[in-house]
Amino acid sequence: MVRTGSAGRTSVAAGPTLAVVAREAGVSVPTASKVVNGREDVAPDTRRRVTEALDRLGYVRRPRFDGARAPRRVDLVVDSLESSGSGAVLHGAEEAAHDAGLEIVVSAALTRGRSGHPERGWLDKLVTRGSSGVLFNLAELGGHQYAWLEQHRIPFVMIDPVLEPPPGVVSVGAANWQGGVTATEHLLSLGHERIAVVAGHRHTTSSGARVAGYRSALASAGVRQRAEYVRHAGFDEAAALRRMRELLDLPEPPTAVFVCSDRMALGVYEALTERGLRVPDDMSVIGFDDLPEARWVAPPLTTVRQPLSEMAATALLLLLRIMDGHHPESTRTELSTRLVERASTAPPHG
Repeated sequence: MVRTGSAGRTSVAAGPTLAVVAREAGVSVPTASKVVNGREDVAPDTRRRVTEALDRLGYVRRPRFDGARAPRRVDLVVDSLESSGSGAVLHGAEEAAHDAGLEIVVSAALTRGRSGHPERGWLDKLVTRGSSGVLFNLAELGGHQYAWLEQHRIPFVMIDPVLEPPPGVVSVGAANWQGGVTATEHLLSLGHERIAVVAGHRHTTSSGARVAGYRSALASAGVRQRAEYVRHAGFDEAAALRRMRELLDLPEPPTAVFVCSDRMALGVYEALTERGLRVPDDMSVIGFDDLPEARWVAPPLTTVRQPLSEMAATALLLLLRIMDGHHPESTRTELSTRLVERASTAPPHG
């Protein structure tokens, strides 16, 4: 049966649950489950009644994941297909998959429920497709989703997770702490001492590491750390604009700012333009990521390159090892970051 929802979308109507089948056959749900899964410890008459109920009600048997029989196909699940960061991840994963002779299926977990986590519909599709493994480039997964993956024994690797994954989960990321050190040391080398940071989410792993690197570089240089110079914008461009306005309104505003993502740096640029300030004459700005946007803005953005394509390729190679039964010795792999100098940083004016 096909239904059209209120928004005009077409979807397949849900079939009967196993509980409905069990009630129709006059058996318990565990017994009905044994018949569906081909277990032998069911009496012939009971098996017949359950099978007839399954057929009569049109119950659809969901295939369970079987890594040994699955085709060599992996899924890449991302938050969105629209960002340039996702494009870099896709490029790296696709090239690595081609070299390994794998098919790769890309999907976006766009729908979010009340918990703020991606909803489970796309997880169910992984089993239906018979994927051999999954690469996740998502901001985060919920605890129930990790449990679901464990229950179905689907191998997976996280690419650049925002939050620290549970113990035992394999992930690939960038050397965020060192990147924060590199960005701050670059500004210090130009003669800046009033250096602010516009960070991402307050309690996330990557943002916290970048801010820790910033603090470490200031401490090593003997430069006073100012609490009012640390602002959090949740990796949101509009929020970064507001945080930069706040920094400019301080009695002693900074002369340079380390922005923990290139997207947020666009908001910082906008705030400076509003005030009639020029980059880098009035304010030096350094970003983090080296997305294409960093080269397009005026002036082009000095930034710390995060090797997104290489991270995705590394994650795929780790996933292949897990699929072959070899769990990595270390669950966390970090790839080096590097400074990319452009025109947005200069010595402080005057």
